[in-house]
Amino acid sequence: MEIKIEIENQISDSRRLAFFLSLAGGFQDAYSYVCRDHVFANAQTGNIVLMSGHLISGRFLEALHYLFPIIAFVSGIYITEWIRYIYKENNILHWRQIILFVEIIAMVFVGCLPSSMNVLANVILSFSCAMQVSSFKKFRGIPFATTMCIGNMRSATEFLAKYHITKEKDFIYKSIHYYGAILIFALGSSLGVIFSRILGLISIWIAAIFLFIGFLLMLMKE
Repeated sequence: MEIKIEIENQISDSRRLAFFLSLAGGFQDAYSYVCRDHVFANAQTGNIVLMSGHLISGRFLEALHYLFPIIAFVSGIYITEWIRYIYKENNILHWRQIILFVEIIAMVFVGCLPSSMNVLANVILSFSCAMQVSSFKKFRGIPFATTMCIGNMRSATEFLAKYHITKEKDFIYKSIHYYGAILIFALGSSLGVIFSRILGLISIWIAAIFLFIGFLLMLMKE
């Protein structure tokens, strides 16, 4: 029981884990856009807008490039809930470590796919990102996402306004926390653009390395 509590606390509270997951999240979005037909792995809002535009224009085949990742994202969240239910009592590996392991395998596999299989690559990436966003929701007791920015941006600005209104230091701490998460995501996106242009399709393996570091951190005691 003590081991399980230690792992749970570390998963929820590690800033280092949040750092590498956010780097990976930003990297994946940039990679899928630059290397895989301008599809967003994480930002399903963008995919919905682009899919709708193609549908209205009568380009139904092109719309499928965006529909499949959306379906994969929904499926990833659904399956994550089953993994949590089945492995929540596992004393060997925490269920979130299983999620990370699946993500790492997915990233390695995507790097092996040729450009002719971009649709499959984007489906796997969206599925993987959904698992991450559904599994890692809180760090240091503060909820935030490691694969997208809009929610973090809203929370950061909301807490900044509350600080200016109330002068309570806890609000500015939370605001900085969220803005920092956005900067880390942006850093991951920048690295994704740079290495996607240099290494091409296999550059996603760098995101897998970030996730693997996160996996190792979860095995360490805080």
